[in-house]
Amino acid sequence: MAERENLGSFLKENKKLVRDYLDTRLEAFKLKMIRAFSKSGGYFIWVIISLALIFLLLAFTGLVIGFWFTDMTGSYVKGFGYTTLIMLGIIIFLALFRKVLFVNPIIRKIIRRTMADNDDIDPGNN
Repeated sequence: MAERENLGSFLKENKKLVRDYLDTRLEAFKLKMIRAFSKSGGYFIWVIISLALIFLLLAFTGLVIGFWFTDMTGSYVKGFGYTTLIMLGIIIFLALFRKVLFVNPIIRKIIRRTMADNDDIDPGNN
């Protein structure tokens, strides 16, 4: 009986402390989520802008190569046909080696950043 009264009185006395602790932990979790979403949003915008610039670069490079081959062959069809074959070869190469070139490095980078973020935020929880 005395043990129940001690536990009950302990909880009554420390109810505010427990509530403050839980509120603080919830606030810390919210801030972590805000940080993660803001970083993700920044990276997403950076990726979209980079893709647009890469598309423009590829389009103009294709035109330059096409006109160069046209000058060499004397035919627009042959010049731009060769350019199309070169770009198709590059696309096939990238599709075949997408895991080695893109997927695996991105996964490793995400894991590394996540682990680094967790170490920065909660160094005592490891």
